[in-house]
Formats: sequence, C-alpha cells, structure tokens
Amino acid sequence: MSDSLLFNPRTYDPAHFDPETRRLLRATVDWFEDRGKRRLIEDYRDRAWLADFLAFAAKEGLFSTFLTPASDAAGHSDRRWDTARIAALNEIFGFYGLDYWYAWQVTILGLGPVWQSDNTAARRRAAELLSQGEVFAFGLSEKAHGADIYSTDMLLEPDGDGGFRATGSKYYIGNGNAAGLVSVFGRRTDVEGPDGYVFFAADSRHPAYHVVKNVVDSSKFVSEFRLEDYPVSPDDVLHTGRAAFDAALNTVNVGKFNLCTASIGICEHAMYEAVTHAQNRILYGRPVTAFPHVRRELTDAYVRLVGMKLFSDRAVDYFRSAGPDDRRYLLFNPMTKMKVTTEGEKVIDLMWDVIAAKGFEKDTYFAQASTEIRGLPKLEGTVHVNLALILKFMRNHLLSPVDYPAVPTRLDAADDTFLFQQGPARGLGSIRFHDWRAAYEAFAHVPNIRRFREQADALCEFVTTAAPDDEQSRDLDLLLAVGQLFALVVHGQLILEQAELTGLDTDVLDELFAVLVRDFSAHAVELHGKDSANEAQQTWALSAVRRPVIDEDRSARVWERVEALSGAYEMTP
Repeated sequence: MSDSLLFNPRTYDPAHFDPETRRLLRATVDWFEDRGKRRLIEDYRDRAWLADFLAFAAKEGLFSTFLTPASDAAGHSDRRWDTARIAALNEIFGFYGLDYWYAWQVTILGLGPVWQSDNTAARRRAAELLSQGEVFAFGLSEKAHGADIYSTDMLLEPDGDGGFRATGSKYYIGNGNAAGLVSVFGRRTDVEGPDGYVFFAADSRHPAYHVVKNVVDSSKFVSEFRLEDYPVSPDDVLHTGRAAFDAALNTVNVGKFNLCTASIGICEHAMYEAVTHAQNRILYGRPVTAFPHVRRELTDAYVRLVGMKLFSDRAVDYFRSAGPDDRRYLLFNPMTKMKVTTEGEKVIDLMWDVIAAKGFEKDTYFAQASTEIRGLPKLEGTVHVNLALILKFMRNHLLSPVDYPAVPTRLDAADDTFLFQQGPARGLGSIRFHDWRAAYEAFAHVPNIRRFREQADALCEFVTTAAPDDEQSRDLDLLLAVGQLFALVVHGQLILEQAELTGLDTDVLDELFAVLVRDFSAHAVELHGKDSANEAQQTWALSAVRRPVIDEDRSARVWERVEALSGAYEMTP
C-alpha cells in the first residue's frame, strides 16, 4: 500500500506540474532506479565524482530548465526559477543520495549573485553554461573566517584598465573543482569599508585558478581553491559595494531553503527500509514491531516526517508570493533550514533506535542516511545562527499581527522573480505577520492541537511578562532556549495551514501535535534550568509543561499507516 503523504518512486506522478516538469522529475527518478541500489551505494562508498549523473542532467537539460530565470531563457518556454518544482527535485535528490543534491545545491548558490546582477554579459554567460550542462560554485567562505564576509582576505588589486587582479583563497566551496562559473566574494585593496566589497565571476579552468584539495572524504567535491593574480575584467564583476554584501546574504536566503526538502527525501527512503526491516525481524518469537516502544518510536518518526513535509510545502507558498511588502518568508526560510533539518535528525535517530545494528550495514541506504542527515542542520548557517535570526521576529509574530490577503497554494508555472530582487538585507524588525492564531482555531476541535495552543498562548504571556531583560539578552544560551519554544509555534502554524489546504487525516495531525506538546514541555524544562533564568522565568517554564492527550485508538490507527509502509518500496537492486 502506498502512503499518499510520502514520496514513493513506484507510484510517483507529479501531475500537479506542467508536462515538461513532470517529464524531467520522472526521468530523474527513472535514472536513479535504472542505476540501482548496488551501484548507488558503491559510488557513495568509493567517493566517485558524479560525472555520470551530471552527464544525465546535461543531456536532459535538467539544471538549465529548473535554474534559468525566464528573463534569461532565450525563448525556451519551460525554463524558469520555480521554487515549487525546485523543492520537488530537492526531495528526489535527497531520497537517492545527498551527494547528488549537493552538486545541485551549490550550483544554485553560485547562480544567486549572477541572477541578482545587472551585468548582462555575465548573465548570458551563465545561461549558456547551464545550457551546456555546467555546474556552478559559490566562493564565499574562507578557512580563517568561515562565512564572516566582513573579514574576507580575497583581495582585488585594480589593474588600471577598469578591472582587477584577484589573489586569495576560499575554503569549503562545493563544485570548486569543476564549476564553469564560480561567484567569488572579495574586497578591493584601494577602498576601505563596505564600499570595497566585490562579487565577481571566475572560471575553475583558468590557469590562475588553483584547486588545492577536496576538504571532505566524499563524492561531494568541497574544495579549497586559490586565485593567484587572477584577471577580473569589467564583464566579470557582478556586484560592488553594499550590493555585493546584500547579494551574499540574499543568495543564502534562496539556497538554504533547499535543505529542508533534501532532509525530507533522506528520511523517506530511510523510513521504507527501517519499517520493512522491523516488521520482518522476529525477536523472542514476535515481530520487532509488536513491542510497544518500537511502535511508539516509529509512529513518532512518521508523524514528525509528515510535519516536515507539511511545513516545507506551505513555506513554498510564502516564498513564491513574497514581495517588497510581504517578506514573511524571511522567518519561514530559517525555520525550514533550522527546524525541518533538526526534525530530520530526530526522525533518523528514532528509526535507528529500532533497527539498531542494521543501520550500519553497508548494503543499506540507511547507513548513508544516518551520516548525511547530520550535515544539513550545519550548512548555510548553523542551527544557532538561524535560531538567533528567528528570534528577531518573535514579538511581531506573536503579539502584533496585521491583515494580509490569503496566500494560496502556489504550484503554478511562474517565475519567482522577487527572489533575485530582494533588495537590502536589513529591516527584519519591521516585518509583520498575519495572525498565527487563525490556523490553530481552525483545528480547535483536535485535542492535542487545543493542548498545544495553551502552550502557545503561554509563550505570548512569557514575552509580555517575563521576557529576557537587557542583560539576559546578551546570554545567547538562554535566548536559544526561548527560540526553540517560538520555533515550535511557527512550525505548528504552517503545518496546520497546509493541513487545512490538503485535508490531512485528523488522526495523523492529532498524533503529530501530541509529539509537539512533549517537545514544548521539554524545551520549557530546559529554559527552567538555564543558569541565568530568573525566578519569574523559572515559574513560567514549569507552568507551561503539558501532558499530551492520550488516545490509544487514535495511536493504533496511525500505527496502521506506519505498518503499511513495510514492503511498500524497495529500490531496484
């Protein structure tokens, strides 16, 4: 039996997309299935470069179709930047292997500064390279500074002819070994301060471009490269001054959204393996799934995964509907990066507790899933960085809602132009949101949603009566605990919005919110124990602890959905 909530290659038919998108998504699934599980695992274990996959993508025009804005498509009607179908492809790549997703992801990052640029020559060059099947890279981080773009040591010396000579190194740069175009961030030697920033395009095959090494033990080529007196012509300059700084941050805004759907794909494939193994493993004369703790862990994993999908699907709509007067996506985006990916880790851990040693075996997808799921929360800014960002929105989101037109489901074949016209990366404190309570009120009849709503209302009370004072606001350890509580409210909100749009089964929703009630209680207890939590905050924290509403019949019905995943999918050998 196929579960309509999970991706299953056997039954996958993305009929909600246009014909060419459907063809390419299905062709990608078929390429992986034809390749087979054994070859997939061998390539992962052997750290093989992805030449065969990139050849397939080039032949099908996969990257050029999905990653060329319509304005640069030169009359190709199927080419556009469409976040909904990009998300679908992220999920497929994650399902088969994060190495494939990574080559695609860093291509997206490399394209970000280009598609934000007014440099028509560079844009034409990028579109042509995509048509040829080339990959791209994003040269931002450095060994000494990480992604601290204030401190870049990539130096550009004016050459007297309107261009520069660039010298310096970049570190942890995906596709840096093969990219036809690398968007590189640096600073001029003759201009001080933010006005000296420059984003420019480099070619990894140029003699002055030197690949030092792959810094990871993986098929992902995460390079260290160095430029030595690299010539940068005016046609290579993408951005200068503050615009270069904004392009860096706005590119990360575009790229980090992809982490959530990759995490979902990983968890889906792993779940088919884990449930099938557990259901068919006999221990003490009974299937492993006969044990109550096993059913609980697999059911929790399943509903957490469903929550990941619901939140991410709904976030797509806000991304695609964004504009200068609606920047709500700037909250939901770090949520997808931080919350969804850490939920993915929990899903894998829950299943791994069940299948135990099986999760190490070399002929399983799970063995790589358990490794790769760890990376996603740590890419494009750590969990802590994104939690700190989320906190900037807390007061306005919880306490000061405004009216917005309803955001519909966005699966239309449209170009998401605003993502490359985001403008200055500032003013987050002024962003306003619609009333989060409406999503919860629509499901007030569901016991655990009603129970979680009590906790969400309690958080509003915390913000108004016990919020961190000025001194505590410098204690990031305390603030991050508060951020986890706020993130749960936002997580639940978008889950409920998507559940209403899709008519999700109430049993699944109730079981999911039982998990979220427990999560909120756990974070409240964590806040209670923080060194700097004052007496009022400690009292509030314990008052916010709730027990989920228990319903054995409901849990049994959700378990039947999980149990049905046994044998529902096994990758072609």
